[in-house]
Amino acid sequence: MSVMAKQKETYSLEVVHPLPKEAHKMPYAPAVRIVGACNLMFISGATASPLYHDHPHRDEDHDHPNDIKEQTRRAMEAIKSILDEVGASWRDVVKVTKYLTDMRDADNMHVAMRPYFGDWRPASTMICINQLSSPGARVELDMIVAVPQSAGK
Repeated sequence: MSVMAKQKETYSLEVVHPLPKEAHKMPYAPAVRIVGACNLMFISGATASPLYHDHPHRDEDHDHPNDIKEQTRRAMEAIKSILDEVGASWRDVVKVTKYLTDMRDADNMHVAMRPYFGDWRPASTMICINQLSSPGARVELDMIVAVPQSAGK
């Protein structure tokens, strides 16, 4: 469900929630879509944690597998739920930012992402950081999406 958040003169911002009844658990939007002169959507960082989880964090919501491919797959599935909600596809993703806690995981992260993107390669930035938002998380992905004018709900 898309919720109008703030009206601008030439565009509006919509908060995107694939599961609106879970929105109360979130101190941030899973995604924000700009509608008007440009239809861009900014997807908040996704980890292997469930998209909707309590804040402050509870340990039971953040039981991550150690395998970087599985962590990446879970993050990509959370992002897919957002893309599906607005009628966008992986080919509409124009930018990906990848946060890793160990650069040696980069190749296996990309292997796990490949089935989603196929031959499409959006712009990308990869950053190695000390720690992510929950213990055991090894990858976080955020994306910018150009939502087609014909897409959406």
